[in-house]
Amino acid sequence: MSRQKGKFLPVTIRFADGSSMIVSSICDAAKALDRKWHSKDCHLFLEAERLIAAARDGSCKPEVALQAFKSAAREQRLLRATKRTPVVSMFDEMTGSLF
Repeated sequence: MSRQKGKFLPVTIRFADGSSMIVSSICDAAKALDRKWHSKDCHLFLEAERLIAAARDGSCKPEVALQAFKSAAREQRLLRATKRTPVVSMFDEMTGSLF
């Protein structure tokens, strides 16, 4: 399986067990969904799980799936703030037209 790419700024997730992980791809998000969440029965979690699987098989845009993942993590208060550095902002501006 190829690593799915999408325009996505890495996010830090702090799981319910206190461990953390940086998520920057569909593959990372799939691994993160298998870790300890407060609830795996919530609507947004289940939707993220479905869309991440769909992105892995090519039937969903990675950006859509990753946004769903972030929404699920935010709802469960697992999403940690990530500062956007000036270098990252400049890189995004320079490469934005490529994607």
